[in-house]
Amino acid sequence: MNRFLALAAFAVFAGFLFILGMEVPSPDLLAVIGFTLALAGYDFWRSS
Repeated sequence: MNRFLALAAFAVFAGFLFILGMEVPSPDLLAVIGFTLALAGYDFWRSS
């Protein structure tokens, strides 16, 4: 159950960052979004 909730939270976070990246298509911001998703994905992978 905890893994499902963590995956759902990650999906919502990724969706928010996707919308942000679509509305403000700056290359610097896209790099920060990619780095943020990579760190959050790594944390999800390591903790579950």
